[in-house]
Amino acid sequence: MGLFFLDYGAGNVQSLANSLRKLGYEFQWIRTAEDFDKATSLIFPGSLCTNTLLQVARTLEYALASKIDLFDNADKTVPHMGWNSIDLLDSADKSDEGLLESSHYYFVHSYRASYDPDGNPVAAHWVHSTTQYGQEVFMASVRKANVFGTQFHPEKSGDAGLRIISAWLSESESARSSAPPTPRIPRPPKPRDGLTKRIVACMDVRSNDEGDLVVTKGDQYDVREKAPAAPGTIQAQAEGAVRNLGKPVALAARYYAAGADELCLMNITSFRHSPLRDQPMLAVVRAAAEEVFVPLTIGGGIKDTVDPDGTKRSALEVAGLYFRAGADKVSIASEAVYAVERMRARPSQDGIGEGDGTSAIETIAHAYGRQAVVVSIDPKRVYVDLSYDGPYRDEVIRGSPGTEDEAKAWWYQCTASGGREVRPLSVVQLARGVEKLGAGEILLNSIDRDGTGKGFDIDLIQLVRKNVRIPMVASSGAGSAAHFVEVFQKTDVEAALAAGIFHRGEVGIGEVKDVLSSAGVNARR
Repeated sequence: MGLFFLDYGAGNVQSLANSLRKLGYEFQWIRTAEDFDKATSLIFPGSLCTNTLLQVARTLEYALASKIDLFDNADKTVPHMGWNSIDLLDSADKSDEGLLESSHYYFVHSYRASYDPDGNPVAAHWVHSTTQYGQEVFMASVRKANVFGTQFHPEKSGDAGLRIISAWLSESESARSSAPPTPRIPRPPKPRDGLTKRIVACMDVRSNDEGDLVVTKGDQYDVREKAPAAPGTIQAQAEGAVRNLGKPVALAARYYAAGADELCLMNITSFRHSPLRDQPMLAVVRAAAEEVFVPLTIGGGIKDTVDPDGTKRSALEVAGLYFRAGADKVSIASEAVYAVERMRARPSQDGIGEGDGTSAIETIAHAYGRQAVVVSIDPKRVYVDLSYDGPYRDEVIRGSPGTEDEAKAWWYQCTASGGREVRPLSVVQLARGVEKLGAGEILLNSIDRDGTGKGFDIDLIQLVRKNVRIPMVASSGAGSAAHFVEVFQKTDVEAALAAGIFHRGEVGIGEVKDVLSSAGVNARR
């Protein structure tokens, strides 16, 4: 058959192409209008269609348009981001297309086409499966005649997603064209949705002293080994070699196989002498995206920059190259701090300030959607008197009796440049600011807990959680599988991240998920 792929010029098209190659399918890119006539199977990013006229896609869009709206964030965060389950409709007369109700699939979207078989029967005839987020039930997949489409990302849904792509493309053309309309089947919301808590493996990538890219991990952001002095000598070198915990692509493949729900690659080396298109991290992302089929976040260097020859590169252009290489999200850190400082200089009625449309967060979110923008926050404690009544009094945490923090009080100050530079900004001010600018997710670190193994900073996470309505990833301090249970049971955070304990093999991803399941926390298996 003639399998063609339409590249619409934005987003992570590369990952879907990689999944086709992984499954052994050969395809051609749509390059001219005449190529549509050559295609017996045509893939649009985000939907799988065969023998499809563009009019069919327009008909589907028209049928669903009146019911497409934003999720309600009163009882949940938006975007809907993570692994959720599906409920099949009409399995007696329609092929399941490889979907399993026992599996989970990766969703990331702020809008949904609600499932309303009585109020919108025309659209209901297309519905193949539904998903629930909070108390909202929406269309997860559609199937009618020779059209099959998914709201979730099969190319980012691991083996479960690859199974769907393979099942659809391996069907005969006659089988694909024979699906009847779906009858109007009620799907009232269940008491609880199927969204799982995400386990994220993070890899800090930098060049070592020999110039090789390696995964490393710091203790409170120090990535070099301690260099002990020989007995009876004066230590001339204050720092040892960069900790080498493995090669980034090999580790990414290992964590994918172990069941990681997402992967982060954080570039902590500044390649100032490399043109943007020759950045070593682009090659790392391309190679990793060929091996892993779960969401991939890239951080570090997502900002306006200048090539060695003087060519200016915008943050949007930098992000676009990473998306084209296979990344799903970009993480912004210091640039987010500076952007919020600027917006606070432009007062607003809500007290947060106003953006000017030029920050990396705003430009990337405008072009790719807020779900593509993660802001990584690096706060540290500032201790104050128990009677503190200063400008951050509403954010002050007081230590609980019987803990090591008893009789202590503190607020959280934001930092930039990997924790080396403190800024006149609190963690709440920054979190609320980036949410307003357009960030879709917050990666919340803790300088005080990083590398300690004492567990996540629950006070910090709870403080930020009650001030924003976008998803959050808890980071820093995990030392055991039990710490993941604690953070999910004591906070409403959507995901938790670890690095060193995974790199050193002290705790396995499978072990974390076993412990979560035993504790009644919904986890993808």
